[in-house]
Amino acid sequence: MNLTDRQNDILTRAATQGRVSVDDLASQFAVTPQTIRRDLNELCGRGLLTRTYGGARPANTISNVGYEERRELASEGKRRIAAAAARHIPDRSSLILNIGTTTEHVARALYHRRDLVVITNNLNVINILSGSPAKELIIAGGVVRQTDGGIVGEAAMEFIRNFKVDLAVIGASALDEDGAVLDFDYREVSVARAMIDCARRTVLVADHNKFERRATVRICDISQIDIFVTDAEPPPRFRQICQRHGVHLEVVGDPVDPDPLDDGELA
Repeated sequence: MNLTDRQNDILTRAATQGRVSVDDLASQFAVTPQTIRRDLNELCGRGLLTRTYGGARPANTISNVGYEERRELASEGKRRIAAAAARHIPDRSSLILNIGTTTEHVARALYHRRDLVVITNNLNVINILSGSPAKELIIAGGVVRQTDGGIVGEAAMEFIRNFKVDLAVIGASALDEDGAVLDFDYREVSVARAMIDCARRTVLVADHNKFERRATVRICDISQIDIFVTDAEPPPRFRQICQRHGVHLEVVGDPVDPDPLDDGELA
């Protein structure tokens, strides 16, 4: 089926502006928000756009999405991912978590666990676990990135290198079908690499949207990961790479919902 003139115009606006919203488009085209949502569903289904909270953006963008907006993306999927990842983390273990909205969900899933040593460069993880029973919380030192509460840079990387932990739980901004695990900020990537190096096992937590994004800095290859937890079936090539390298792939249910742009979410 060919795209309508309105859908083509929406694509042009998304490419020009970087993001479009349901309310703005409904006003500009003098149609109902429900009509725009149907257009966005169609465009997202074809892989031409990627959902955001309240609208959409071009697929495969190389620009990062704001941290608060990322909190809303695939939030239910992230909760399922976090619950599954937490089952791989026993009481009385040591772990390290990096920056990311999915790793923050993991922290929430671990709130009632006991006798954990948790090291992180994420101020949000510390805030989530503060007051949690029987945990030792350790925060890296360094420059605080105020957009997301992450501590990045050389000082944070050197601090992380002082430890040897049972598990590293890391998130990523993008995943490539060739097995690359990617992010946007080289300073953040340096810290994530140090976390992988200091852990006996590494758990990657990432929702299905990460396969629709592009980032420029390689954290590692999926072959360096022990467990990958996601919320939808990855591309066949990626799955084959996981199987070839003995990566335990755990898929926890379907994508967030069949209609991510429904009235309830975007009202």
